[in-house]
Amino acid sequence: MVFSSRIAGGEHHCIDLANAQAALGHTVHVIGPAGSAIEHALDDRVRYHGLRLPLLRGLRVRRLTAKLGAEIVHGHLGPACKAAAAATGRARVGTLHVGYKAHHHARMDALVCVNSAQVGHLKDFDGMHRVIYNWAPERSSACCAAKATARTLRAELGIPASALVIGCVGRLHAAKGMHTLIEAFQRHAPAQAHLVLIGEGPQRAELEALRKDDPRIHLLGFRWNVDELLGEMDLYVSSSREEQFPLAILEAMRARLPIVATATLGAREMLDPARSAIVPVDDAAAMGRAIAMALEARVRDNRRPVEYDMDRYDRAGAVRATLGLYHDVLARQGVEMHDLAGLSVEDARG
Repeated sequence: MVFSSRIAGGEHHCIDLANAQAALGHTVHVIGPAGSAIEHALDDRVRYHGLRLPLLRGLRVRRLTAKLGAEIVHGHLGPACKAAAAATGRARVGTLHVGYKAHHHARMDALVCVNSAQVGHLKDFDGMHRVIYNWAPERSSACCAAKATARTLRAELGIPASALVIGCVGRLHAAKGMHTLIEAFQRHAPAQAHLVLIGEGPQRAELEALRKDDPRIHLLGFRWNVDELLGEMDLYVSSSREEQFPLAILEAMRARLPIVATATLGAREMLDPARSAIVPVDDAAAMGRAIAMALEARVRDNRRPVEYDMDRYDRAGAVRATLGLYHDVLARQGVEMHDLAGLSVEDARG
């Protein structure tokens, strides 16, 4: 369950988890708002239920999950967890994509922590909890062929092959700190470098104004084929003011890009400071200096790929761990869940 009309990190995770569980043979339903883009990103084996109004959402969720005979109700992001808590008689699980908030999560039976620091904030929580890292969702033209652009990034934007390209992926919202990134880029990046922001959101007009008439800064909007776009970049910057576990950083790691990131909880846990630059939040000067140094190193290393240890962020392992948590919650409630452990890792990957 996730109540969002657009797709960002938490929504991508919900979609990919639902698709993986359906591929393993589970009966999976997703509840969200009517008309959401989420419906069209789900596997054909997953049924979507769109609620037209947010009124009495908890009551409607309780009735719908009872009608469906759901054993597990899994909420993603705060509003969905709050509604899932009303589904009494079901095992209620929530994922802390943003962080623990008692009014959203205290009544859940179990919580998935996406970083180890979150565990320390669960002192008043009586249910089960488990640290399960997210994984980088597949976002390429191969999996979203009808939605991907046909041209390469550089051809589309007129960027020379020799120019250095800095990328950032995320919702255009003040919490993502892209206004700081634009300032850092304009002050410190080489004159021939380009900055590409991928995403959509309420801060677009403000970012357009900050960009002014700088032809090197591109607001690309929402794109499905993030993997291909990252493949044409030279540096990834995560400028967020707060992140629990940024999927975009995982995508940049998978693309083997050097990374500059603000010192959020997620970035500090995911990145090795010896291999990536971690800078203070909202510090345009520090970010700009780190960007300049990273680009210098990129040229010096002849754009050599950066190798990251991705074993902790394995999709199949995380799906198995999530199903294991479901089993444990149901066992505590005296309910036996059908065991699909015999299916292979390839099945889990869908």
